[in-house]
Amino acid sequence: MTRALEIFAVIQLTIVGLSHILRHRAWAEFFIQLGALRYSGVFLHGLLSLAFGAMILAFHHVWSGMPLVLTIVGVLYLMKTVQCFMSPNVSLRSLDRVTLERSRLFIGVGVFFLSIALATTIALVRGG
Repeated sequence: MTRALEIFAVIQLTIVGLSHILRHRAWAEFFIQLGALRYSGVFLHGLLSLAFGAMILAFHHVWSGMPLVLTIVGVLYLMKTVQCFMSPNVSLRSLDRVTLERSRLFIGVGVFFLSIALATTIALVRGG
């Protein structure tokens, strides 16, 4: 199951990462819309983070070597979820800072996602 989850994560992180790089304005618009929904948008953002983070932690019990990077990503996604659900004002302030003029910041996030996908791919090829 660990290998299947790693393949799932590589696919997800690669697609979302490339999208963040190539369509950064669309991502900014998406997060602006979430911010406009106020607490409902924060909770939707939390639910999206919960899905990916919980999937990683439920099926990826690797706490050493290169695969540890993916486990840490899962923990970070769950921490983000907890923030959205337990401290929605903090998450709302974050959403309120997103603007179309600053959409290029999503490119850095995309590069980060692609680097996690690459590290996970290397771990897969090396067998762990």
